[in-house]
Amino acid sequence: MPQSLALETSNSTPSEPFHRRHNGPDDQQIDAMLTELGIESLDQLVDTAIPASIRIDGRLKLDHGIEAGLSERAALSRMQRLAEQNQIFRSHIGLGYYDCTTPPVIQRNILESPGWYTAYTPYQAELAQGRLEALLNFQTLVMDLTGFDMANASLLDEATAAAEAMTLCWGAMQRKAPGANRFVVGSNCHPHTVDVLSTRARPLGIEVVVAAPRELASTVAESCFGVLLQYPGSDGGIGDPRQQIATAKDAGAMVVVAADPLALVLLESPQQLGADVAIGSMQRFGMPMAFGGPHAAYIATAQAHKRLLPGRVVGISKDSEGRPALRLAMQTREQHIRRDKATSNICTAQVLPAVIASMYAVYHGPEGLRSIAEHAHACASQFAAAITAGGGELASQTFFDTVTVLLDKERASDILARALSKKRNLRDRGDGSLGISFDETSDQDDIDALCEIFGVTPIKQALTEATAEARAEDRLSLHRRTDSILTASVWRTHRSETEMLRYLHQLEAKDLALNVSMIPLGSCTMKLNATAEMMPITWPGFADIHPFAPSDQTRGYHTLCRELEDWLAEITGFAAISLQPNAGSQGEYAGLLAIHRYHEAQEANGATERDVCLIPTSAHGTNPASAVMAGMRVVPIRCDDQGNIDVDDLRAKAEQHTDRLSALMITYPSTHGVFEESIRDICSIIHQHGGRVYLDGANMNAQVGLCRPGDFGADVCHLNLHKTFCIPHGGGGPGMGPIGVVEDLVPYLPGHRVAAPPSTPGSELGAISAAQVGSGAILPISWAYIAMMGTAGLEQATRLAILNANYIAARLEHHYPVLYRGNAGLVAHECILDLRPMKDTAGVTVDDVAKRLIDFGFHAPTVSWPVAGTVMVEPTESESKAELDRFCDAMIAIREEARAIERGEVPLESSALRNAPHTAEDLLRDDWDRAYARFIGAYPAPWLRAFKYWPPVSRVDNAWGDRNLVCSCVGMEAFTEQD
Repeated sequence: MPQSLALETSNSTPSEPFHRRHNGPDDQQIDAMLTELGIESLDQLVDTAIPASIRIDGRLKLDHGIEAGLSERAALSRMQRLAEQNQIFRSHIGLGYYDCTTPPVIQRNILESPGWYTAYTPYQAELAQGRLEALLNFQTLVMDLTGFDMANASLLDEATAAAEAMTLCWGAMQRKAPGANRFVVGSNCHPHTVDVLSTRARPLGIEVVVAAPRELASTVAESCFGVLLQYPGSDGGIGDPRQQIATAKDAGAMVVVAADPLALVLLESPQQLGADVAIGSMQRFGMPMAFGGPHAAYIATAQAHKRLLPGRVVGISKDSEGRPALRLAMQTREQHIRRDKATSNICTAQVLPAVIASMYAVYHGPEGLRSIAEHAHACASQFAAAITAGGGELASQTFFDTVTVLLDKERASDILARALSKKRNLRDRGDGSLGISFDETSDQDDIDALCEIFGVTPIKQALTEATAEARAEDRLSLHRRTDSILTASVWRTHRSETEMLRYLHQLEAKDLALNVSMIPLGSCTMKLNATAEMMPITWPGFADIHPFAPSDQTRGYHTLCRELEDWLAEITGFAAISLQPNAGSQGEYAGLLAIHRYHEAQEANGATERDVCLIPTSAHGTNPASAVMAGMRVVPIRCDDQGNIDVDDLRAKAEQHTDRLSALMITYPSTHGVFEESIRDICSIIHQHGGRVYLDGANMNAQVGLCRPGDFGADVCHLNLHKTFCIPHGGGGPGMGPIGVVEDLVPYLPGHRVAAPPSTPGSELGAISAAQVGSGAILPISWAYIAMMGTAGLEQATRLAILNANYIAARLEHHYPVLYRGNAGLVAHECILDLRPMKDTAGVTVDDVAKRLIDFGFHAPTVSWPVAGTVMVEPTESESKAELDRFCDAMIAIREEARAIERGEVPLESSALRNAPHTAEDLLRDDWDRAYARFIGAYPAPWLRAFKYWPPVSRVDNAWGDRNLVCSCVGMEAFTEQD
C-alpha cells in the first residue's frame, strides 16, 4: 500500500501538491525501496532509525497560513505581494552598494541557469572546468585591478574580507612583531566594516582603533601590526593614500586598502600605492544591491603571503595527457586540513556572484569598464560643480563617484525630507553632511533632480564617453593609473552577445550540475532547488533594494524575514533566529561567539572564565577553526568504533575542564551518518558542568519535522539554508548560515551598527556580516520552500531522505562495507561506504572510484571525509528510485572492475579505473594501448548511450599545480615543466 502521507494543499488548483514535485520517489517507488529494506512502512523506518527520546510529540505548527502548503502559483502570488511592499527609491546612499545593470545575457544564462546555480564546489576539478575558468577570470580581474600577483576566488562580503585581511596581517607579523595586537582603521572606512572588524577582533585579543588620517602617525605605534584604509573613502574623498600608506609602513605596520573595483579601473592600484593587501566588494560588477547580498568580495596580496591567504584559490595545472587543466590550489591551507591551526574558518565562498562579476568584465572588456567608470565619475563631477557654483561646500574636491556636501543639521534634514518626497535616498551621515553616490545607471535626469532637491542650478554638460583627460578639469589627475589592465585575450574576444552566449554555454557544458545527474555528496545535501523558489530573487522588488534603505521602504523584506525566522524557530525548537550570518562557517562563528559573550557576561558577575570548547575528532574542519576564531581553546573528544562520541571520554573531559568549560560542538545526526542514542545524555553532561551545546546543523535534512535540536538539549544551532532549505550551492556559494538560540542567549544574537536586523532586539554582539540579514536576496528561496512544502510536506521530505540513504546502503552493502550504522543497522540520511578493503586487494584508491564515476555521469560522493579512504553518500529526498538505482549500478560496476584487477585479469595501471575519467579526445587517439576496449571507457553503462556527459580533461595533476603555482590567465608557456 502507498506509504506517503496524506498531504493537503491550501488551495484547490488541479496541479499536484508541490511536495510531490520536490520529492523524487512516488508511492510505488517508496513501496519497492521499503521492500528492499524489509520494512513495512515509512513510519516503521523512522521509528526505528530515530531514537524515540528525541521524536517530536505531534507535528510542527507553522504559522502565517502555510501549514497545509501553498501551490507554486499561490506562493509566487504571495511573494509578489511581499516584493510590492518594498518601495524602490532611487538610491544615492553608496556605502559600498550601488545600482548596476546585470547584462541580460548574463542574468538569463548564469544567474537564472540551473547549470550554473546547482553545481557544487569544484573539489572534483575534472567536472568543474567551466566554473573554474570563470573563477580564474575573476582572480585575473582582481589581480589586474589591484596590481597584486595573488588573489583568491572570492570571499563573503567586503566587511568580512576586511576581517580576513586583518588576521592575515596579524599572522604575517607574528615573527616580526609578536606582541603587536592593535589594528588601526581609518575613520573614513565604512561604518559596517568597522562594526564587523570590532566583532571579529575582540575574541582574538586584537584592539581595533579608529583614527583620522591626520592622527595616523601618532596612532600607529609599536604595538600596531596593521592599518586599514578606504580608497576612495566612505565619504567619497580620495585624499592622499600614498602618504598615509607610507606613514603606516614606516611605523612597521602592514597596510590593507579597501578599494572600490570600479574606481580602480581609473585610479592607481593599491599595490602601486604601496599597500600590502587589497580587499573590496565586486557587487557593482553586475550584481543587484539585493538588500545586501549575496555579493562576491575580493582579497589580493603578494605571493609571499599565499599560505596565509584565506579561502579558495584556482590554479592552473595539467591533466594526465599534458593538457592545461584548472583546479583548486594549495588545499592544505584550508580549515578542513588545518582545523584549530587555521587562520580562517571560511568554507563557503561567493562563487556564483564571482562568476557574474568576471563575466561582467568579460562582456564589457577594459574599454567598456573604463566607459562605465568615467560615466559615474562624470555624473558626480557635474553634480559637484553645480553644488560648488551654488555656494555649497564639499568634504573633498577629489572623488570618484561619491560627493559629500557639508551642511548644518537643519538644512540637511530639509534636503533629506525633500529627497524622500522625490523617491530618492541620500546618505545621512548624522553630522549634517549628506553623501550622494552615482553609478552606472545614473543619468542627466538624476543630476537635474538632485540639483533641484539641493536648490542649485544644474550645469549642463553632456555625459559622453569621452575620457576625463579630454575635459578642461580632471579631478582625478593626481591619482589616475597609467598601467594597462585586462590584457589577456579573454577580455577582448566575447564582446558581441552571440560570442558571449556561446562562451557561457561552452563553460557550462564543461561542468556537471544537478541538471545533469544527482550529486550524492554526504553532509552537503545537494537537493532540488525548484524553479518557483528561484524566480523571485531577480524581481526588482527584491533585487533593487539598498540594504540601508529606510525601514519603511523595506516592509516586504521585514515581513519575509519575520515569517522565515518564525518557521525556522518552530522547526528547530529555538526561541529566536538570526538571519545575519551569510555562510555556514559564519553561522558557526556567530553561534560560538554568542556562547562566548554569554559566559563573559557571567564572568562580570563573578563567574570564572570559560574558554574550553570540546569537539569530537570526527567534526567538520570548520568547527575547530570557528572555535579558535571565537576565542576558545579546542579539546578533542574521541569517537568509538561505531563513529559515536565516546561518552566516557566526554564525561572525563567535561569533568577535567569543569571550571573552564564553555561549549561542546556536535553534529547531529553524527558526521558518520548515525542518530546517536545518547544525544540527550551528551547535552546533559555539558550542562551539568556549566557549558553550552552548539549543534552543527549541516545534517538538519534528517531532522526537519521529526525532531528538534532545541528540544533535546542544544543551546545554539546554525542552519545551512544552502543545504536543507534549498538555497542552491552556486558552484561553491552563495550560502546562508542563520543561527537559532535558546532564550537566555537571545541578547547575544548578532546586531548591526548601521541598521538593526528586522526582528532582532538590541544585541550585546556586534555585526557578523556587512549587511543586516547577510544575503537578503536569497532568503525568498527558503521562504518559498517552506511555504510550499507545508508541515506534512517537510516531514515527508525528511522521511524520504532517510529512506533513500538506507536504500543505497542496502543495495551496496554486499559490494562495499557500510562503515557505521545506528539502531537496527540503519543509517540516517547519509551513509559511509568503506573503499579501503578494495585498496588492499586491488590497489584501487578512493580517487580512482571518484574519477571513474565521472565516466558514468556522476559527481563523486564526499571523498575521504570524515574517514580517509571512504566515500560519504547522501542521496536527498529529491532523487527518484530510478536515479538511485543508476548510481548504485555505477558503484557496483566499478566494484566489478576492481574485482577484475583482483583476479589479475586487468593490470591496475592500464585499467579503466586508473585512467579515468576518459575524455572524447582520449578515446579517439590512434595509439590506444590500454587493457580494455574503448567503449568500456566511453560507455560503461547502457543509459549513457542516450545521454553522455563528457569530461573536458583527464585526471588533473594536483602536485604539479602546487609546484608550479599560476593563478591568473596566462599563455601556454605556463605549462612548461619547471625544475
